Amino acid sequence: MARAAAVTRPLPADAGGDRSGAVLSRLQLLVTRKLDGLLQGDYAGLLPGPGSEAGESREYRPGDDVRRMDWPVTARTTMPHVRRTVADRELETWLAVDLSASLDFGTGKWLKRDVVIAAAAALSHLTVRGGNRIGAVVGTGAPLPASAGRWRGAPPVTGPGTLVRLPARAGRKEAQGLLRAIAGTEIRPGRSDLGALVDMLNRPPRRRGVAVVISDFLAPPQQWGRPLRKLRVRHDVLAIEVVDPRELELPDVGVLPVVDPETGELHEVQTADPRLRRRYADAAAAQRAAIDAEMRAAGAAHLRLRTDRDWLLDMVRFVAAQRHARTRGTTR
Repeated sequence: MARAAAVTRPLPADAGGDRSGAVLSRLQLLVTRKLDGLLQGDYAGLLPGPGSEAGESREYRPGDDVRRMDWPVTARTTMPHVRRTVADRELETWLAVDLSASLDFGTGKWLKRDVVIAAAAALSHLTVRGGNRIGAVVGTGAPLPASAGRWRGAPPVTGPGTLVRLPARAGRKEAQGLLRAIAGTEIRPGRSDLGALVDMLNRPPRRRGVAVVISDFLAPPQQWGRPLRKLRVRHDVLAIEVVDPRELELPDVGVLPVVDPETGELHEVQTADPRLRRRYADAAAAQRAAIDAEMRAAGAAHLRLRTDRDWLLDMVRFVAAQRHARTRGTTR
């Protein structure tokens, strides 16, 4: 089985659009090779019954569902009319892509940013079949104040950061353009407001579909938990959490200089202290438990991808498990 390492390495800082396009093309081919046959045609209508999208009106007949009365047409014609519905077989997927400064980090095979972009590419591939549409909202941090440097005590960056909406369109060419826009987003210092980013998927209200939030979810759960629960009311929600192994535990490497990418604050950590490493691991475990609990409360499916593992294999296993659970082990 081909591995994804060759196509998800970070690009050089001076890489141009042609290079980015070549990398995304290779990633698309790899995603096709690994995921073909797993998901296409894997969803039915968004709502059960004859359909959920409004169609044309016709005159009322005995036995029609009165809940489908078209009152504006009835008032204009003085004859009772009902609104017919049509089944919607197109899927609309929206991505909320968090590219805060904390994503520009990685000690495994890839940076967390690379895994975020790769996950977006895989979801794009799974969405654009059959005329389905995919759109995205992208958030990154806000610039540091001019007085803030990369030293101890640098003030934290506040504010919503930079939030960009990329409209949902159908077709592979449009999906590739969306991926290039995401990959070309400059990561700024600071942290975007993840709650505001998720809430952009709630406004304006959209028809039922799939919403995917891709982030490291290091923002406090109380910031993004409520918007995620609100999003789940109308949409199927998938939360993809990107994790680096150094965020879970510290290695014993002596004095380790650590820079907070969101504030520029510099710390020197004595990793030889076993008590410090244990406290760090306990705090990291508690943080991940809080993230898990918030996602369960929101009813969102949760996929955790790591920078030191084959992210695509993890995604394939997750998709297969979701499909098995949805069909209760039966094939369609």
